[in-house]
Order: sequence, then structure tokens, then C-alpha cells
Amino acid sequence: MTITTPTGTTITETRRITVPDAAKAPRSTQRRITVGGVVRVVGLALWLLITLFPLYWIALTSFKSPGTINRFPIEYWPSEPSLDNYTSLFQQSSFGVFLANSAIVAVVAGAVATLIALLSAYVIARFEFRGKGTVLVAFLLTQMIPAFIALGPLYSMMTDLGLVDSKPGLILVYIAICIPFSTVMLRGFFENVPDALEEAAMIDGCSRFGALFRVLVPVMTPGIIAAFIFNFVNCWNELFLSVVLMNTDENRTVPSALNGFISTFNIDWGSMSAAAVLTILPTMAMFALASRWIVQGLTAGAVKE
Repeated sequence: MTITTPTGTTITETRRITVPDAAKAPRSTQRRITVGGVVRVVGLALWLLITLFPLYWIALTSFKSPGTINRFPIEYWPSEPSLDNYTSLFQQSSFGVFLANSAIVAVVAGAVATLIALLSAYVIARFEFRGKGTVLVAFLLTQMIPAFIALGPLYSMMTDLGLVDSKPGLILVYIAICIPFSTVMLRGFFENVPDALEEAAMIDGCSRFGALFRVLVPVMTPGIIAAFIFNFVNCWNELFLSVVLMNTDENRTVPSALNGFISTFNIDWGSMSAAAVLTILPTMAMFALASRWIVQGLTAGAVKE
């Protein structure tokens, strides 16, 4: 601002105008409540309740004594918690053997299927060859065919090979089932990894397999873990082929053992609930421990740069 005195002297005054910083301005801690937000929260709460209530009811039934399971009025919390269902599960049946069989079959089949799918996905993603599109379409079509359609030829072939009622035979079948989905899944991860990493490793002296396992595999760890977990869960929960191919308790897996608690005139709800809880816990623990890698693996191959 300029000021002129009576003597004719001009004085210029400069004032600094302070503009408040929007970032430092106090923000209102109150959020606007809208009808859409309320409907969204209520819907998610109902969905969570519907999802978790069956799990809660199974766990609740497993801790009820056999005489109180069918008691009326219904108890939503056990008045007399008991571990009788768990103790009888291991004393009156070979459930420990079933758990060990399922663990062996699921781990071995999941690991081998993931390794084979890793190699096949690498070939499909990095090389161009005749019939490549046909192979991918065939892999996708296998996921649309129900297992019972091929049950007759499969059982006849397994009988001729002497692999019926044996863990190696069930492992081979599970490997064949898991490879197509894992291949399509891992192919997306390979296509998202730049070719420059592999080329730089090969220039430095690595072979193609060396570049694959030393450079590409560490980068693709989240995707490989995600593929293995999906294969493990599919093998762990598979019922149909396990019931058909396994006949004795020495080789029977957990899903077929759960089916054994259903008889013609009765269902042992207590033992079945206890067995279901013990069956769910390994998969829940695996997903909880590896959730970070699963999320990274599912999103890593979603976008190709």
C-alpha cells in the first residue's frame, strides 16, 4: 500500500497476507450418515452372520455331550461343554489315520501339480508354437467337465494299473486334476514378469532353467504360493473320487471318513461335527498364515504391463 505525506514524501508499506493452509485446517470428525451407507453396513452384517453361523453351529455341536445335541429347547451355548465327541472320534475310529492320509495326499499332489504347472505355464507364456491356443482352450474345458462323467474309464484304468485303494493312485489323479487350472493361473504371472529379467540372467551365463529358478521363481513367489494353496485345498476337500477309489480305512481320506458317519437310519452329529472342525482348521490356518501371499498372487497376474 502507498501513502503520500503532506510534505510530498511517498511511503510504501508492504503487508503479508497469510492464506490458511487447507491441509492443516481442522477437519470435521463427523461423517455424514447416508441411506446407502446404512443399507451397505446392514447388508454386510447380514451376509457375515449367514456365513459364520453354520461354522459356529458346527463348533457348538462338537462341544455338546451326545445326550444334549437334540435337546429342546435349542441351546445356542452349551450348558455342559464336553470333549466326548473328540475323544470318541479318535478312540472309536481311525480318524488320526484319515488326517495323515489327507495331509500326505494333499501336500504331495499340490506340490507336484504346482511344479508341473509352473513349467507348462512358462512354456505357454514364453514360447510360440502351433496349437498353443488349442492347449489353453483344452485346459479351460477340463474345468467344465464333471468328474463323474469320466469315472468309469478312470476306474477301469486305475484297476488295470493296480492303483485302486492306494495313496499313489489318488495322488496321480489329483495331480492330473490340478494341473490345468494351475497352468492357466501361473501363465498370467509369467506374462506379467518382464522378459528383460530372464534375458539379463541368460546374458550373465545362466541357462534357461537357471534363469527360471534363480530369477523368475523368486519374483513369482506370491503366485506360486497361491497356486499351491488352491491345489492343497482342492485335494484336501475332494470327496467323490476319494470315496470311489479308496475302500479301506488304511488309505481313506478325511472327506470319505466324514461320509462314513451317515448311516441308513442314523447320523452321528457329535462325531461328525468334531471331525468337521478338525478338517476345517488346517485350511483356515493355511489361509490365515499365507493371506498376504494369496492376495499378492491373485492380483499380480491380473494386469499385464
